[in-house]
Amino acid sequence: MFTKRAMGAVVGLAAAALILSGCASDGGGDSSGGGGGDGDKPYVALISKGFQHQFWQAVKSGAEQAADEFGVELTFEGPDTEADVDQQIQMLQTALDKSPAAIGFAALDSQAAGPLLQQAKDSNIPVIAFDSGVDSDIPLTTAATDNTAAAAEAAKHMADAIGHEGKVALVVHDQTSVTGQERRDGFVDYMEKNEPNIEIVDIQYGGGDQAKSADLAKAIIAANPDLKGIYGSNEGSAIGVVQAVKELGIDPTKLVVVGFDSGKAQMDAIRDGQMLGAITQNPVGIGYETVKAAVEAIDGKDLPKTIDTGYYWYDKDNIDDEKIAAVLYE
Repeated sequence: MFTKRAMGAVVGLAAAALILSGCASDGGGDSSGGGGGDGDKPYVALISKGFQHQFWQAVKSGAEQAADEFGVELTFEGPDTEADVDQQIQMLQTALDKSPAAIGFAALDSQAAGPLLQQAKDSNIPVIAFDSGVDSDIPLTTAATDNTAAAAEAAKHMADAIGHEGKVALVVHDQTSVTGQERRDGFVDYMEKNEPNIEIVDIQYGGGDQAKSADLAKAIIAANPDLKGIYGSNEGSAIGVVQAVKELGIDPTKLVVVGFDSGKAQMDAIRDGQMLGAITQNPVGIGYETVKAAVEAIDGKDLPKTIDTGYYWYDKDNIDDEKIAAVLYE
């Protein structure tokens, strides 16, 4: 069973994510200034949140698909971890120094990039936000999942699984990015509005790091031995929670784990019964739509405020369905 939210015409591109052979960035290249690249190709620079998760490799694949289709030179970079805000800001500055025709930016910190976004605007460089918005009206559009609605969907499945009563907790990837805030708030708000007998006892932030998230989950469980569920808000968070439950030898039917994103480890955990299920985004679609929007901005076209790239709930019952398999990445 999956949500009815539209996935867009680019869903079929998701299979391309499976052919990625590594997670190295294109390195920024030696693109010429003034928006020029190879010959007359406009240069578009994308700055993601990182490369340590398979999600970003899939986003990169979609971006490359669009770059080939629309004839642009593309670079795709990200910091070493999703906690490296300063490194990401430096990457954005370096990209701006190359005078690209457009910038795509997935902010780790929704406020930190403000001065550089203003620099882009002053230089007439259109900015497209992707995956995560910023506290600014400078980006012309944001290509992203409706994270609030998706997190509410995860909460709904958690509530069903624990019989609509008991204690649950969250391990969230951060509290500075829009995605972190929305995936937290969407889950919490759903429980508060719809599940009066479910108590959220703790919310911790692990930076999307698997090991740190595992340690946080162990501490939450130790403090709440009657805990009935934990939600991990991204790939690293969810895998860390699963690892904690495994290491503590807890029966997964007694402590329900719900995740967000995909990746081989989460897919294996769902098939093995260690995780109830998760929300998968359309990462290839996010990358594709970001570059497409950048090209349209370069051409002076009007863009919608947001580009909803869709999501699905997946579990052991539908993980191999054609529509689900098309948007899973490993």
